[in-house]
Amino acid sequence: MAIAVANCCFSVLNSTVKLRCSISSQRRLALPHASIVSNNKNFKTPSPSTSKPTTADRKFPRRSKDGGGDNEHSKSSAFKSSGVQRKDKKEFRLSFKEQQIDATNLQDAAFLNAVVKVYCTHTAPDYSLPWQKQRQYTSTGSAFMIGEGKLLTNAHCVEHYTQVKVKRRGDDTKYVAKVLARGVDCDIALLSVESEEFWKGAEPLQFGHLPRLQDAVTVVGYPLGGDTISVTKGVVSRIEVTSYAHGSSELLGIQIDAAINPGNSGGPAFNDQGECIGVAFQVYRSEEVENIGYVIPTTVVSHFLDDYERHGKYTGFPCLGVLLQKLENPALRACLKVQSNEGVLVRRIEPTSDAYNVLKEGDVIVSFDDLNVGCEGTVPFRSNERIAFRYLISQKFAGDVAELGIIRAGSFMKVKVVLNPRVHLVPYHIDGGQPSYLIIAGLVFTPLSEPLIEEECEDTIGLKLLAKARYSLARFKGEQIVILSQVLANELNIGYEDMGNQQVLKFNGTRIKNIHHLAHLVDSCKDKYLVFEFEDNYFAVLERETATSASTCILKDYGIPSERSSDLLEPYVDPLGENQAIEQDYGDSPVSNLEIGVDGLLWA
Repeated sequence: MAIAVANCCFSVLNSTVKLRCSISSQRRLALPHASIVSNNKNFKTPSPSTSKPTTADRKFPRRSKDGGGDNEHSKSSAFKSSGVQRKDKKEFRLSFKEQQIDATNLQDAAFLNAVVKVYCTHTAPDYSLPWQKQRQYTSTGSAFMIGEGKLLTNAHCVEHYTQVKVKRRGDDTKYVAKVLARGVDCDIALLSVESEEFWKGAEPLQFGHLPRLQDAVTVVGYPLGGDTISVTKGVVSRIEVTSYAHGSSELLGIQIDAAINPGNSGGPAFNDQGECIGVAFQVYRSEEVENIGYVIPTTVVSHFLDDYERHGKYTGFPCLGVLLQKLENPALRACLKVQSNEGVLVRRIEPTSDAYNVLKEGDVIVSFDDLNVGCEGTVPFRSNERIAFRYLISQKFAGDVAELGIIRAGSFMKVKVVLNPRVHLVPYHIDGGQPSYLIIAGLVFTPLSEPLIEEECEDTIGLKLLAKARYSLARFKGEQIVILSQVLANELNIGYEDMGNQQVLKFNGTRIKNIHHLAHLVDSCKDKYLVFEFEDNYFAVLERETATSASTCILKDYGIPSERSSDLLEPYVDPLGENQAIEQDYGDSPVSNLEIGVDGLLWA
């Protein structure tokens, strides 16, 4: 059985500290991007020399993040990030038409000098104790120059960074780097170095086109096993939409057979002309396969850079927000009045997507921007190739409009849909790095997140919360599943000490929308009692004035600096509008068990 080890591929310098990387260890393969499960657990990001325990070989499938990836679950679990850096392509360029790579003189090739070593100090949040952070640790990865004082690397190489330094080949000086942007879903980060000394004589890499099958590829970086630069060679063995382990997304990827090891993450991959054709970022680990590594292609890199230039920040890859079923069966097509052998059936639509206002369940999507969609959910790609339909979506930017050709009740029509990044009910990564929390008389409330699930382990979270985390859809932007993480024992909360990891549904009869909403309800409460209603009809009641007066003592006893995170000090803004009620309970409309692990279903 293939065992998924979801570890980031950069080498950890502090051997006493384990590295945690929030990677979906079992990504959905059957459904494209969202809530789908697969049995394949072999995709992994190359693991560091020592790593924190991650949720490898999960019993329960992990939820896909993009909401648009086919076969996402199974792929991502075996993927491991490799921790490499990339760079900008404008300032320094080499004329490789005149200077071809000479295998006998590779060590003198100028483009190797554009690859640098990254030293990062990480301080990750403690999701079980959200008011503090974990012990810091250090790691190394790779990066490369792209011009205009910028470098490219993998997002997982600088996750939870507190300090980033880079060192050029043949130099003994480390320079401080600044992280300009991190694309978690595409696993790319943009760095800058202000020191002019660092850039003296530097020649940034030139980006090449998407390679062909069997094209030679050379991976350069600073993996484990030594301090100097390392070069490995191979060929391009496959190009298709691939699960990205770090971001739990599905984007175009290049599969190669060149060795990618911990520390290679962020390093460039070159073709025979010395052009950069991508960024090394993850490998596939399994007892049944070997020498399967993955490179982020230049098309994805260009999308990341263009997004950053357009908005001054990274906004992310958009999604359509629909669950699709393949239409390979002739009887199924005839029942839906689809005349030709094409199209995919809309099975479910995310309430937070614009498609929710345009499409209907039962519609058949037959074209995307006038490009025909096949019955297997694929579209033409280059010559004699086809690729997953969601590839077209990934070429768009947030806010772009796509024109869909659909068949509804036998009639053909065209509709327009605005594409935006997917809204996750349970996020894979926490914006800002620090989780929200609220402490009321020793009761610790926090939003459910994938990092918290990994830290707490699935057995303590429970199947109900796991099912909601994997398969439930957000009904509005800003919705969260709020849980009682633990109870700090005190005479005021006697009888509640053993409660933990339970979802709170209502406060004083009002259904909770998110953690900020709960804090607002508590602050504005004038009733005698604070009544918390949890799942399975369990109640916890506190006397309001007593709870308020005892909070300071409880915080002091446990050495907690504040009763709530700083984001909850801001004024509350209702995401649904003032006093608008929630019609359904959390998890009322999850993806059903029949949709788990079915190869005929895909998220777009």
